[in-house]
Amino acid sequence: MRTVLKAAVTGQWRSVTVASALGAAHQAGEAAVPLLIGVVIDEAVRTGASGRLALWIGVLAAVFVTLSLSFRFSLRSGEKASHQAAHEVRSRLAARVLSADGAAHGRLSGELASIATSDAQRVGQVNLALPIAFSAVIGVLVGAVALLRVSWVLGLLVLVAAPVLLGLAHVLGKPLERRSDAEQERAALASGVAADLVSGLRALKGIGAEATAARRYRATSRSSMEAAIRAARARAWLDGSMLTLTGVFLAVVALVGGGLAAAGEITVGELVAAVGLAQFLLWPLSIFSWVNGLLAQGRASAARVAEVLAAAPAVPPGTTPLPAVAGRVELDGVVSGSLRGVSLTASPGELLGVVARDPADAVSLLAVLAREVDPSAGTVALDGVPLSTVEGSVLRSAVLVAAHDADLFEGSVLDNVAAGGPHVDAAMAAARVDDVAGALPDGLETVISARGRSLSGGQRQRVALARALAAAPPVLVVHDPTTAVDAVTEVSLAAGIKRVRAGLTTIVVATSPALLAAADRVVFLASGVVVAAGAHADLVADDDYRLAVLS
Repeated sequence: MRTVLKAAVTGQWRSVTVASALGAAHQAGEAAVPLLIGVVIDEAVRTGASGRLALWIGVLAAVFVTLSLSFRFSLRSGEKASHQAAHEVRSRLAARVLSADGAAHGRLSGELASIATSDAQRVGQVNLALPIAFSAVIGVLVGAVALLRVSWVLGLLVLVAAPVLLGLAHVLGKPLERRSDAEQERAALASGVAADLVSGLRALKGIGAEATAARRYRATSRSSMEAAIRAARARAWLDGSMLTLTGVFLAVVALVGGGLAAAGEITVGELVAAVGLAQFLLWPLSIFSWVNGLLAQGRASAARVAEVLAAAPAVPPGTTPLPAVAGRVELDGVVSGSLRGVSLTASPGELLGVVARDPADAVSLLAVLAREVDPSAGTVALDGVPLSTVEGSVLRSAVLVAAHDADLFEGSVLDNVAAGGPHVDAAMAAARVDDVAGALPDGLETVISARGRSLSGGQRQRVALARALAAAPPVLVVHDPTTAVDAVTEVSLAAGIKRVRAGLTTIVVATSPALLAAADRVVFLASGVVVAAGAHADLVADDDYRLAVLS
């Protein structure tokens, strides 16, 4: 937590320093106003000299201009520091979540989005709170010194009471910090559950589980609401308590000042200055509760951010670089998930088909090839180098695993394909994206919605396949890329994949006869092991294989 807050503040130290200095100037000017008004009154009562009166009025006007500009640019600098710090926190979170080695944070995507938005914003707001807190302290000190000039009794009263009020603000803010942490945690969970349900809405409708899903979300949302109410109550208690304490304190200052004026120990102008200073002190003293609330929320959010940033890698990071990749993929006795000792080889430039009778075998195979997990036994190697030793970003550029349910991004069709890599034209031709574009109002420039929901299943699959082909990695692994297209298009896609990937290693995990017929060789997995290998035309004689691909 402290590391996150320290990085947020030190990363914007220039803006924070400028905001603090200008804020201090604003508060010093505010404190000087009652004193100058007192001087003007005393000059008018004692001498009545118009020249001196005009002089002090001019000084008062200059102070007003200075404090006004100081406040404006202090707030601007503080807001800049706040937003830039929040942006940097979001960038660090994105880099950690999307790192090549992954992160074992165990959170839903919606929770991560909430942390990267709401929590990052609260961490950034610490850079707004600190200059305001500094200027409030300066305001109290300047006000106390000014009161000491008027009366040492009033000055000492402020100097003694201010630290007490600061301590009480910190103590009273503890419940808010705890409840703010719970509020953000529940809100992030509710956001995660909502995103999870929306993304799986079609599947939920298919199995008739809408009511169960709705009950789950209602319970989560209600829990989030209750946490938010508790946090709001804690904030109201903090603000109300501090307002009461500062009000009592200022009433005491006013009473003591009035008594001194009645006794003739201070002049009329000094009495006006003392009352004005007491009113001025209302803001810096009351602002302590607001600042303490921001700091409490910032600490709670920083703890949540730090938890994600400190999450252990999903797999131990590798350090070995790779020379030029030939593309030989070897699995030797791999045990992972449902795999029970799989050994297979994809030669450089080979189009290898893999048929898994049990879908769980396909999922487990893809996970070890993508190095989302390391096998509990056996090895997965690329050109003889175990994947577990290869540096993460190098591995991701050498081996691309395109999942069956790959999401598209909000933007044009062309932008989605180009996001994969530079080989756009060849990839779109191979995946028949021209057919997709022909059915859309603006062709390739048609903007699709997030996750590609505005496209049909077949259109979405072809755009996702084109994106994977455009990357042209040395090793490409695709999983069921044609399940939503018709048989004629499927044959065309199989030919396109074979054409574009000529000379590059490609592993197609699928049960499509068209894709398997285009493969150079097919491996058949059953019960977690390789049970057959050969050409698709030869394997169809096997009853189990035929049942897996033709059923």
